[in-house]
Amino acid sequence: MNEERLMKVLLSPVISEKSAMVGDSSNQYVFKTVTDATKGEVKAAIEQLFEVVVTNVTMMNVKGKVKRFRNKEGKRNDWKKAYITLKEGDEIDLLGGADFS
Repeated sequence: MNEERLMKVLLSPVISEKSAMVGDSSNQYVFKTVTDATKGEVKAAIEQLFEVVVTNVTMMNVKGKVKRFRNKEGKRNDWKKAYITLKEGDEIDLLGGADFS
């Protein structure tokens, strides 16, 4: 795979209450990806960027919501997210070593 493509596959980590619960219970992380990303590309990108071993990748398409502002109606963009399962003992530091104590 092209290294330039791998750097563009991952857009951002998804930080939410649900992703935190999944991360604590089963060593999974959630990332927002480009809409045409494949499981193989996401796995290669995670392994290259964070130097961890990925055991499973689950992809999900998220439909954009329809929102209204006064009399105008619009639609948010559709996006794709990936649930990444890591090998036991591996972890990704998304906060950059920040200490909040």
